[in-house]
Amino acid sequence: MPFIDDGDSRPVGSYPNTGIDVLIVGTGLAGLTAALECVRKGHNVTVLERNDDINTAGDMYFMGLSATKFFKHWPEMAKEFDEISLHNCWIETFKHDGEQMITPLKVSDRLRDAGLDPDTPPGTFQMRPLVYKMYVHQVKKLGVKIQFGKRVVEYWEDESRGKAGVETDKGEKYEADVVIAADGVGSKSQKLVGGQVRAMKSGRAMWRAAFPKHHLDKNPEVKEFFKMIPGESGEEPIVRTWLGPGTYAMTLTRPDTMIWLMNHDVTGSEKESWNHTIDYQEVLDNMDKGVGPKPWAPMFKELIKLTPPNTIVNFELFWRNPQPKWASPCGRVVNIGDAAHSFLPASGNGATQAIEDAISLASCLQIGGKGNIPQSVRAHVRMRFIRNACAQKLGFSNAELLQDTDWSKVELEPRRAQPKLPSWVWGHDPEKYAYEVYDRVVESMRRGVPFDEDDSIPPNYPPGYKYEPWSIEQIMNDMRDGKPVELGPGNWD
Repeated sequence: MPFIDDGDSRPVGSYPNTGIDVLIVGTGLAGLTAALECVRKGHNVTVLERNDDINTAGDMYFMGLSATKFFKHWPEMAKEFDEISLHNCWIETFKHDGEQMITPLKVSDRLRDAGLDPDTPPGTFQMRPLVYKMYVHQVKKLGVKIQFGKRVVEYWEDESRGKAGVETDKGEKYEADVVIAADGVGSKSQKLVGGQVRAMKSGRAMWRAAFPKHHLDKNPEVKEFFKMIPGESGEEPIVRTWLGPGTYAMTLTRPDTMIWLMNHDVTGSEKESWNHTIDYQEVLDNMDKGVGPKPWAPMFKELIKLTPPNTIVNFELFWRNPQPKWASPCGRVVNIGDAAHSFLPASGNGATQAIEDAISLASCLQIGGKGNIPQSVRAHVRMRFIRNACAQKLGFSNAELLQDTDWSKVELEPRRAQPKLPSWVWGHDPEKYAYEVYDRVVESMRRGVPFDEDDSIPPNYPPGYKYEPWSIEQIMNDMRDGKPVELGPGNWD
């Protein structure tokens, strides 16, 4: 009988070796978390990465509370995460044309206004480079074997031998008891898993930039406008959101870094790549298109002009329906993170769910042991699929809210100008959940009972929700007809 997580820290060495050889492909957040947690759970880990190093570039993303609970087992990571986190952060809201709609408030006060505990926020905005460096420090300390320059082009499994493996573009072959495909939306594992969904152009993209704050010195007026907020602990960071017709933007001012991002109609130069940069003039030439008679705020345009060369990424956004399959027929290859489910930036859930996947899978493998790997993989997928489908759909609802803000309602109720951060998302503990429900999930699979129809298993998705397959086409047709995104039955708050 598996133990029930009682909240205690169980660092590396707390679990006996399972004898399970795990091969992880990819070093994004999903892959790195899987490496750490698989080592901690007693598995033998090898990691392959197609690039020559771990990519620590980027700007910011939202990390939900549910993705950071496992830090209790990694005291050094917990300490470093606390050091890089935005403490005493403020938030301010504008219309896209610069009209201030919500004056600066501490995030803690906004949380309190939304009925949430300010001492337990649903998550925090984090700098991607700092988070990745934190992970790299821990991975190196553990001595995890990462082999770089290994571009995987094929996945396979052998049921008779109880093995799975991969082959690289150079003909190199690697095998293990289980292969975790954490290599993103284009993972070659899809051919074996059979879960590939067609990427559909959304017609939208994101301009994103992060650069040293000293570049603002060139324009004192911009520097003054985007300054941090004087607070109890000195100068405190601030997030400024800008909401307009069919668009939204965000800026973050930190002690050493200035970040801005903007959602926009495609211009023709966008790519689904974090390495694709453009000149600031292209942004200025296109940002006012489609926003109606009122152009973007002049101050925002001046900020864009101060962005140094080779900094602005024009990232194309694709839509993908929920992926129907995450595991191979024999249960020896499993997708996690973007390889299993991709998220819109507005969801604030991509990084969170990727980390949750890794924690859940490592736990299920430990519970089931070496003799039950396919069972453990399938139990993990069963625990995760509906939750992620709901989180993906929530992302569309949030995007709709940000791009079509009803300002008459916001003036009466400011929280209408911020994305939904429901408790079923951030209150979840993927590790604790796996240990609590694993046996029941396995029994439910044996009896052929759908996951959302087994009342013995507490839901990790909106309470009362019954899964209904949905598609991007359906959502887009509704939005074109002026209908709100229909989340479905259940308590989504």
